[in-house]
Amino acid sequence: MSDVLTLSAPDLAALLCSRVCHDIISPVGAINNGLELLDEGGSDEDAMRLIRTSARNASARLQFARIAFGAAGSAGMQIDTGDAEAVASAFLANEKPEFEWRGARALLPKNKVKLLLNLILVANAAIPRGGKITVDLADLDTAPRFTLTASGPMMRVPARFLELHSGVKPDEPIDAHAVQPYYTLLLAREAGMTISIRAGAEDIVLTAQ
Repeated sequence: MSDVLTLSAPDLAALLCSRVCHDIISPVGAINNGLELLDEGGSDEDAMRLIRTSARNASARLQFARIAFGAAGSAGMQIDTGDAEAVASAFLANEKPEFEWRGARALLPKNKVKLLLNLILVANAAIPRGGKITVDLADLDTAPRFTLTASGPMMRVPARFLELHSGVKPDEPIDAHAVQPYYTLLLAREAGMTISIRAGAEDIVLTAQ
């Protein structure tokens, strides 16, 4: 695994910035469209609805990215899993899958919580046509374990995540599309957790412990 996690810090930072920009460009563009509609004398009600919806979407994505990709405080800081649940729920409210979070609230090392949020992104990518994502948290006071179950039509483990997880050095360089699964595995290493993948006929299960 260490052989594939070799991006330099500047390259990793640049690619994660590209990923965040990619995630928020659509709702920000929609806000701009709503303002243009107002300027052109269109329906105020329709324009304001578009602006409000898009602004909530952009805010949810930025709040999620702040914890999932950002520093989230000083080195060694812990993060409340309740905060992680809140940003994940708001983020997925604008996505296709239903979302369920099960588990007690606790303070965990930030890299473990960041890993959990990034696994949610992997699970979301595994069911591109929607379905359901369930997050189960266990043994938070001793040896935290995260189990994410994704179910829906056209399920498949994201190819780049599967490739990187296998430990095989990829043929293609890590780009802005692949940096999120790369970062997920890097977080697992930093958090001292191991990710396992089970792809069945009815669901895909990702476990970190």
